[in-house]
Amino acid sequence: MPRYAPNKMPLSVKKRYFDLLREGYKGAAAARVVGVSASCGSNWFLDAGGMVVPDVPVSSRFLTQDDRIAIADGLHAGLDVKEIAVSIGKSFQTVYREIKRGSKPEGRYEPFWAHNQALLRRRRPKDVKIAASASLRALVRHKLTERWSPQQVSRFLARTYPEDPAMRVCPETIYRALFAGLLGRPAGMLRTRRTYRRRQRRGVPNPSKIKNMVLIHQRPLEVNERRTVGHWEGDLIIGRGQASAIGTLVERATRYTRLIHLPHGWKAPQMRNALITQTVDIPAELRRTLTWDQGREMTLHKDVAALTGFEIYFCDPHSPWQRGTNENTNGLLRQYFLKGTDLSRYTARDLHAIARQLNHRPRVVLGDKTPTEAMRGWLTPAMTC
Repeated sequence: MPRYAPNKMPLSVKKRYFDLLREGYKGAAAARVVGVSASCGSNWFLDAGGMVVPDVPVSSRFLTQDDRIAIADGLHAGLDVKEIAVSIGKSFQTVYREIKRGSKPEGRYEPFWAHNQALLRRRRPKDVKIAASASLRALVRHKLTERWSPQQVSRFLARTYPEDPAMRVCPETIYRALFAGLLGRPAGMLRTRRTYRRRQRRGVPNPSKIKNMVLIHQRPLEVNERRTVGHWEGDLIIGRGQASAIGTLVERATRYTRLIHLPHGWKAPQMRNALITQTVDIPAELRRTLTWDQGREMTLHKDVAALTGFEIYFCDPHSPWQRGTNENTNGLLRQYFLKGTDLSRYTARDLHAIARQLNHRPRVVLGDKTPTEAMRGWLTPAMTC
């Protein structure tokens, strides 16, 4: 059998060799299957620092051996890190960290060595660093009693002990130790005064997510230009103790406002019924789009769209600026509906009167016209009163 240099064979051959080892093949048998000498396979084995078999399957969130081979191929071809990241579907920060952490001491990135090292780092159970070091534990506890956050403690340790890894921990380690009782009673040690760890749901679908949402990024571009009417933004104003609410609709181009009476609450069925019945007088050509946040009150948005003609779009989470017109209008409405007020005491007639007053107030953004004047010619006389 011809002899081959250990690093001249394609990475695909080396990958097959290590896959066979993980399947239980002996080194010589695996080398024979892939067509190399036993000494060549031994050199590969030693260069990779051995071979680790994970006890449990590794989540797809983490880099796989194939990903690391692709990184090595990309580096050998002279590709930019960002190009490599796109090719494997990961962020370029992940690839940068992998190259820095997975390179051998001489600076060479060897994918099989990097993969084994990653599997070794994942082995469980691991010793809890704070539990093993009395000095580290005392220092972290002292800083927490001084009202430092875990992030501040972690940065302090990194600055103070740059050459001593045993005296450095990440914020997550501090949180885990705190809630495990290794740092004393957690009560009062955190700004939030939380005494337990919230359940982590990474990778688990959020049951509160509204189904079949169409996000704002798919909304027609003409809506952003405000050159045509009929594009509305909506939200809720919540009353005292979250026991009452009023719906607000504002037209983007004219700032014309409608208030939605919600005497029976604002859960999805009540919200659907109120929107359908209280927008029926708006001409169909002026019911083009409606943009809302991801509140659960719009769970039945498909029914609303089907019965009103609105095309409904949803903002990104925690992005109120994507409904800037509505947010500004809600601020103006707080002159009438003070925070902490019981909103259930307002009747539909009250809301109509308040909306009428607001729509007859001149706006600088409209050239000192009122929303009613800006909308006149588009709405029926009954709506512009």
